[in-house]
Amino acid sequence: MSSPTADTPATGTFVTDEALKRLKKRHAAEMRFKFYGRAAIGIAIIALVTLLVSIFGQASSAFSRYVLSYDLNIEASYVDPEGTRDPQAIERNVSGFNLMLQDQLADEFLSEDPSRNVQRELYGLFTRLAVLPIAHHTAQNMQTIGTEQVFNVALADDIDLYLKGGVTQRKSLDLSGLSRVSGSVESGVTLVLGTQEDAARLNEALTSLTRQDVEDSSAAALIQAGQTWFRMENAEGRTLQLTYLAGARTLPQADASVEALVLAQSQENRTVTDRQIAWTMILKEQGRIKSVLNTSLFTNSDSTYPELAGTAAAVVGSLLTMLVTALLAIPVGIFAAVYLEEFAPRNRLTSLIEVNINNLAAVPSIVFGLLGAAVFINFLGLPRSVPLVGGLVLGLLVLPTVIIASRAALTAVPPSIRTAALGVGASKTQSVFHHVLPLAAPGILTGSIIGMARALGETAPLLLIGMVAFVAEVPDGPMDESTVLPVLIYKWSTGAERAWEPQTAAAIIVLLVFLVLMNLIAIILRRRFERRW
Repeated sequence: MSSPTADTPATGTFVTDEALKRLKKRHAAEMRFKFYGRAAIGIAIIALVTLLVSIFGQASSAFSRYVLSYDLNIEASYVDPEGTRDPQAIERNVSGFNLMLQDQLADEFLSEDPSRNVQRELYGLFTRLAVLPIAHHTAQNMQTIGTEQVFNVALADDIDLYLKGGVTQRKSLDLSGLSRVSGSVESGVTLVLGTQEDAARLNEALTSLTRQDVEDSSAAALIQAGQTWFRMENAEGRTLQLTYLAGARTLPQADASVEALVLAQSQENRTVTDRQIAWTMILKEQGRIKSVLNTSLFTNSDSTYPELAGTAAAVVGSLLTMLVTALLAIPVGIFAAVYLEEFAPRNRLTSLIEVNINNLAAVPSIVFGLLGAAVFINFLGLPRSVPLVGGLVLGLLVLPTVIIASRAALTAVPPSIRTAALGVGASKTQSVFHHVLPLAAPGILTGSIIGMARALGETAPLLLIGMVAFVAEVPDGPMDESTVLPVLIYKWSTGAERAWEPQTAAAIIVLLVFLVLMNLIAIILRRRFERRW
């Protein structure tokens, strides 16, 4: 006879139908509980994966950038007009380097007498501060003055975003060829496509990219015929009326290759003009625009230009702030927990202190910012926007958390450890610091690091003490003006330019890396000091 199992209960004189129903109901409840638990874990994993995919998807473009590789003649008349050969003066002469690059670009792309608007469009391919690395390199290598050097110049954020597929939707069409070309690049060009099929494809692309839900929305088309770029002004069947944009200032040959770039928005509705797109495509075809790793994201400080902004100052500021926070919160919190748990008498005063510690752990963080601004800045006269004040404020913020976690770790140590230590002649202090505290160390360290991780992600208290200030230099110490990663993320997220969006996501990833490392340290310390009894 087989023995009963959980699925096949035993039957006999004492097993009734009512008991079997209760057993089945209990098994069904257990199955439902398992299902709910697995569903909860699944929902949490899906939410986490969705969050990470969203962040990494937005940040992917921020870890690379497009640069213009340019052969520059480092002319002394631009970089050192006074002939002093002073490295500091040369490095500060940003306008001279900027003018040098502008003039060399103008010699290559502009006509003899360009209009001011055309010049502005050309110089908008890069930002004014993009020449800072060139100035620094020249100041460090004075012998390069008067020679030709190859430099990578960061393109403007809008151009970089366009090359990464942003700014506007687009379609590229390879057309079969030309039937006839007439006119001139000065007065306008009439181009007849080779086949009616090409005209239909071009018209279909224009229609599909024109948004019907937006008033006055119309797609635009740029035509590349040979080495010349045109803007399409009008189209009737196979005949296109074109305006010269960039490239060779001669009419294309009848056998020249023809391509169309259809853009969903006209240049009045986007941040990159038709002429800038034409120049960019010419430089890209020449192999002078390339994608490189965006190291400035980690080596540069904050900037008003997204393509030059970095997290270096915020990372160092966060480290200095966390150092001050740890020096205040961890030792004070641990010793307070040891006293309250092991030495403090059980009276009304102790109970009042415990209640207030628990209440402080639930106080909104912005209240601690108000406290820090009132006490440390207004009363004590400490400077604003420095890691010292930020660390003190965050130290007060996480102090209740450290105390509560440390007390919980001390309570988890069995009373027999204390009794055994006292039984072999140890004093109360010796039993606590030689036996109880080492056994509680894993829990104390874990709670302390989790409290520090919370402090690393705080923004509101630091806004009230001025750590939202623009910081262009990496701080050297806790008394230097600084900012932190959460505040930098908040600041970048409010930027009007779309290029700040991937920068913000990239800064979030840097912050997440810090948080993961801190939690990893907590796990390692717990396993290193964990003891079983």
